[in-house]
Amino acid sequence: MKLNTKNQIEINHFRNLSSTWWNEAGPFRILHAINPLRLTFIKEKIGVQFRIPENAIKPFKDLRILDVGCGGGLLCEPLARLGADVTGIDPVFENIVVAKEHAHEMGLSITYFPCAIEDLTEDIPLFDVIIASEIIEHVDEPNEFLKSCVEHLSERGGMVVTTLNKTLKSYFFGVFVAEYILKWAPQGTHRWNKFIPPDELSQKLSILGLSNQDITGLGFSPLLREWSLVPSTDINYFLWASRS
Repeated sequence: MKLNTKNQIEINHFRNLSSTWWNEAGPFRILHAINPLRLTFIKEKIGVQFRIPENAIKPFKDLRILDVGCGGGLLCEPLARLGADVTGIDPVFENIVVAKEHAHEMGLSITYFPCAIEDLTEDIPLFDVIIASEIIEHVDEPNEFLKSCVEHLSERGGMVVTTLNKTLKSYFFGVFVAEYILKWAPQGTHRWNKFIPPDELSQKLSILGLSNQDITGLGFSPLLREWSLVPSTDINYFLWASRS
């Protein structure tokens, strides 16, 4: 029997914000700001894994990608534009309504389901890539969450996880400064005790058979006022993991 990874407090929090997903100056403005970097990381890792030519017009054509905790579809839409067959799931029903409506407005064909990963039916074909971006720090039972993700991954596939490290710096900058000083996210969006260090996440995925891994950090320059991929994983980090 699969464990329930949904946290009702988290669901209620994001349900109250569901109408603001596509407001680039709203509560999810940081996700909008880092989306190009998420896509850069994803494109690079998928390109290497599936030996995709760099000049491909639709590099993700014929690839099945699952975005777990997709919210309003901020990642789903650019992935679909790159040619992928995209499915997005989220336990917040209102998020899925917003995602479907926006995809329709954009003329994009994306499959959306209002469910958590453990509720995804077994009759759905396996995915080549599974993305869990800024979601694992919001679920209960992270081991079950990862296990359920990997169960839907194809033999040649890979997984992307982006999240926050569990350090004093991540508490100060990722919670206190981001939520209470700069107001980059609504207060209560993150709980430091649910953050996962990269070495711990790496070990969890290795146990599940995804031992081919690459990790990079995400940093913000106050001087340049821009985000970039950096060597340090002290605060935020991106992780790619595959079987081979």
